[in-house]
Amino acid sequence: MSRVVAASAPRGDVVASIGASGNRRRRRRLRVAGAVTVVAVVAAGAVGVLVGSAADDGPAQAARPPERSALAVQLPAAPAAALDVPRPAELDRTERGTGAWAPVLRPTLARSRPSTGARTVTRVGTRTPEGTANILEVVGRRRDDAGALWVRVRLAVLPNGTTGWIPRTAIGGLTAVHTHLVVNLGERKVTLVREGRVVLRAPVGIGRPGATTPTGSFYIRNKLSRFASPTYGPVAFGTSARSADLTDWPAGGFIGIHGTDQPELLPGAVSHGCIRMRNADILRLAKLMPVGTPVTVRA
Repeated sequence: MSRVVAASAPRGDVVASIGASGNRRRRRRLRVAGAVTVVAVVAAGAVGVLVGSAADDGPAQAARPPERSALAVQLPAAPAAALDVPRPAELDRTERGTGAWAPVLRPTLARSRPSTGARTVTRVGTRTPEGTANILEVVGRRRDDAGALWVRVRLAVLPNGTTGWIPRTAIGGLTAVHTHLVVNLGERKVTLVREGRVVLRAPVGIGRPGATTPTGSFYIRNKLSRFASPTYGPVAFGTSARSADLTDWPAGGFIGIHGTDQPELLPGAVSHGCIRMRNADILRLAKLMPVGTPVTVRA
């Protein structure tokens, strides 16, 4: 009877195969163990951070913001101011010009002294007899015992040259002028000076005997045009001067500077106290002389 012998691999090959399989299983176990170790380390680190934070600040202060002093250090410096208003300074004589005027904002009483208890000189309104805004030449200022500011103004009343004190709050902002009109009655001419330079000279008509043009210091109150009567020409300026002879005239006999329809009479003593100019000259004057301009009338 024949004996069957099972075929088998050599011993060394079997051992090698078993060894290789074992090695693969060992490497898989090592990889798994390594991954678990890494996860454990990361988790431990996170727990350590949380534990450390809780230990330092406490559970309720884990997200506490930085201290205010720390924030202040981090903020940039404040920017420079965009508007720097200097302290007001008094204008010198050159900057102030030849005079200053202001409109009357509310009716008020002009007094002999800067005091509410002083004698009343006249009542000052907001409109002129011609219907224009009333302006006053300001020639001084002073504070009373209570600290309130008053201004001294030239008044359009008789006697000519009268001044009075009114509260500063009764007038608006001051406007400086840089022109000065000089009327020479003896030479019968006018001269307009601007910033020390003569810009106009012209012959004029003045008041006749019995209606003389007053002398003194005055100012231009208003500027009027488009008259229906050619007697006054194309333009007329009203002044603060008053006629001492014709006090019964309409509006009280204010002295004006205006044109004429009789230029052949100039220069001469031909008016009722007003100063007459040729129409071409008064139009030139109207372009050069603003309201508020001081006027000096000399004999």
